[in-house]
Amino acid sequence: MPKYIFVTGGVVSSLGKGLAASSIGCLLEARGLRVTLMKLDPYINVDPGTMSPFQHGEVFVTDDGAETDLDLGHYERFTNCVLSRHNNLTSGQVYESVILKERRGDYLGKTVQVIPHVTDVIKERIREISDESKYDIVITEIGGTTGDIEGLPFLEAIRQFILEAGTQNVLNMHVTLVPYIKAAGEIKTKPTQQSVAKLREIGLQPQVLICRTERPLDLDLRRKLSMFCSVAEKAVIEERDVEHTIYEVPLTLHAEGLDQLACDLLGLKTPEPDLASWKNFVRRVISPKKRVKIAVVGKYIDLRDAYKSIYESLTHAAASEDCGIDLELIDAELLEHGVNGRLKDVAGVLIPGGFGVRGVEGKINAARFAREHKVPYLGLCLGMQVATIEFARNVCGIRNANSTEFDKNAAEPVISLLEEQRGVRNKGGSMRLGTWPTKIVHGTLAENIYGRDEVTERHRHRYEFNMKYGDRMAEKGFTISGTSPDCMLAELIELRDHPYFLACQYHPEFQSKPNKPHPLFKGFIQACLAQHSKHVPHGEADPLSLRRVHNQELALQR
Repeated sequence: MPKYIFVTGGVVSSLGKGLAASSIGCLLEARGLRVTLMKLDPYINVDPGTMSPFQHGEVFVTDDGAETDLDLGHYERFTNCVLSRHNNLTSGQVYESVILKERRGDYLGKTVQVIPHVTDVIKERIREISDESKYDIVITEIGGTTGDIEGLPFLEAIRQFILEAGTQNVLNMHVTLVPYIKAAGEIKTKPTQQSVAKLREIGLQPQVLICRTERPLDLDLRRKLSMFCSVAEKAVIEERDVEHTIYEVPLTLHAEGLDQLACDLLGLKTPEPDLASWKNFVRRVISPKKRVKIAVVGKYIDLRDAYKSIYESLTHAAASEDCGIDLELIDAELLEHGVNGRLKDVAGVLIPGGFGVRGVEGKINAARFAREHKVPYLGLCLGMQVATIEFARNVCGIRNANSTEFDKNAAEPVISLLEEQRGVRNKGGSMRLGTWPTKIVHGTLAENIYGRDEVTERHRHRYEFNMKYGDRMAEKGFTISGTSPDCMLAELIELRDHPYFLACQYHPEFQSKPNKPHPLFKGFIQACLAQHSKHVPHGEADPLSLRRVHNQELALQR
């Protein structure tokens, strides 16, 4: 039987339970253990696929096409895991399963209740990924905050699971807030005490406290938390705000002895972790030898989690070149009437995915700027579609070029609904999702970047390039450098007379890792560095071009 670690959170949300769970996985892998992670989400949605990014942040897509919580992105980036739909469970999935079973008659003659029927589904899902031939440790994060009504069935299921698996095989960690009250000049432990008391009411006793704090925890505070929360003094772990990058978190938790403590509590004998590669990566992020400015033109800029995997992929690629990034985050709506100097002095332009017409004309203008000024461009999903529309309109003379997503009656639909999507009515889980193969065209920049003739990438879209326009646009220098194996779908495009103008229909950001950056991002950073070395301004400065987000949102690593 594998060992289990459950990570709960208390006091407030957004404490970084996902980063804590990911960091624990990172450290245990570095000790030679085989690790997998799982996220339990209490919301009633079946998955986050239909939520607005402003509500939930990024939707992370797995190889098998599951639309999942963004924490699964952290899990994959911090470990060697490749996760699936089995690694994310929501209340919506649980209740859907129970109701379908009831309708089939699986519970015939019984009253269907939260206990045992709902909790049984939760426990079964945890067991599904607990293959001891593959994993030594299963780390499960429970979303939300202890005390939330939606989360109670999950906590009850964990209580039951511990009884069934045996206490010697399970470790409970509780991520909590230990706030500093400026007016009093004191760090307060009461919120943590109350959060742990709430867990105890449910029947769960944490063995480890991970204390999120702005200030150091002295010995007296650790002793106080230990006494009131019935946790060993050495199991009161300080997790202070990191100074530079989230990738410091495994190192700070290791310095606190968390990984050794976890192994001791679970009865595991392991060597010291090999963190040399991780430390070297963090050093390059914190102290790069050079810096480059990159513009990200999006429609969800005000919420940094909306493009989380993109920002992290840029970090990975930049670190591989010993480079830091200054992000210029630009709301696409600001560019709808022209760039007006807002892209002045950027070394590269990246346009991410999105849905709906809002901000599209601004993205089209940004793509045009990058094309005309020979600025490196990377378009992702919608970023490929707007680049296609721009090229069709302004180079090929197809003035009415558009997407049927934005105009159902478009006269020149260079982007149109996938044929397989025409009969689809339900929005949830119905896009072209998951990993699909892409055949790379010989002699293209894409082939040079990938170094292969076929790749597999993760998708999340309904609309595609209309291949009827392929020949007409190719005459002007628009190259389809990657297609589906049957050549029916355009997956990757580039411009013939441009140093680096690539755009893909898929989401390469979902497969980038700290010491293994995705080739498209790495190539983009290399092109940006080459552009930066020229020191060529691209236009006049616009005094009205102001950042619309706080400085902390502009910091790539935070």
